[in-house]
Amino acid sequence: MGVWDGVLALWCGVFGFLALAGYGRSLAGASAAQRTVRTTGRIERVRRPRDGGSAADGIDVVVGFRDPSTGEEFTVTNDGDCGDRITAAWVGREIGVRYPPGRAHAFRFTDDLQAGRRGLALPNSALSMVYAGLVVLASIHWGWPWALVAVGGPIAVAAAFALPGERDLGRKRLAALTAVRPVAGRVVAVLTTVSLDADDDLRTSRTPVVAFTTHQGVDVTAYYPPGLPDSAVARGQELTIHYSPADPAVFTPDIDAARKSGRENAGCTVAVLVLTAAAALTGAALLRLPL
Repeated sequence: MGVWDGVLALWCGVFGFLALAGYGRSLAGASAAQRTVRTTGRIERVRRPRDGGSAADGIDVVVGFRDPSTGEEFTVTNDGDCGDRITAAWVGREIGVRYPPGRAHAFRFTDDLQAGRRGLALPNSALSMVYAGLVVLASIHWGWPWALVAVGGPIAVAAAFALPGERDLGRKRLAALTAVRPVAGRVVAVLTTVSLDADDDLRTSRTPVVAFTTHQGVDVTAYYPPGLPDSAVARGQELTIHYSPADPAVFTPDIDAARKSGRENAGCTVAVLVLTAAAALTGAALLRLPL
């Protein structure tokens, strides 16, 4: 018991120090994420994927952006490792770009320029490790039901707060997809990606590429939406595309599947809420039982 106390104390001490150091750097504005230059680029050219190619690198695009501090303009492509994969593209689409100060050649594309800009990811992770250590310590000294309370309780509270937002998000997405008449689309390529799974066996996945033109005349090239069955989707197949006028990257060839997806996402959150709340209540009840 004493050995575990020492190990857990060291664990909490190390990660606690890392958390405090990270929060201190964030408050001082000295974290790497806070010093990162963030700007918005625009797609200038889109190259249609080649049938049978790989989906790993995203859709080939040429992006132009300007360094906000020097005003220098850059024109780059997404060849190689360039951050977030571009899975929906059209000329004029805005793309987030981030890079270290003075090193625009080390750019990375990002779907969300605001994400992680305060540099709290690492200290938050370290703090969660401190919490995990305290939960284990409490379980050792006061009994394993404390783990049910300490883990299930916070997750249940988080799920309860997330549930209304999850429902609203699903309703807003469905409203956006049905706001305008659908348009005709076509599968212009089917990409193939070969990778190794956990057992070192070859795994082949396919990704159809869809092209459609919005009512505003914007030509969109995008990967088939994830979560929809695509085994029967073939090159040259005609589709009916429902899309969001505000963001054509949000689209679906199956509006019923979009409705079902919204219900399933909310259902998953409800399931997490019920299970974790039950675990926390069970732990609390066990703690009240006489030894």
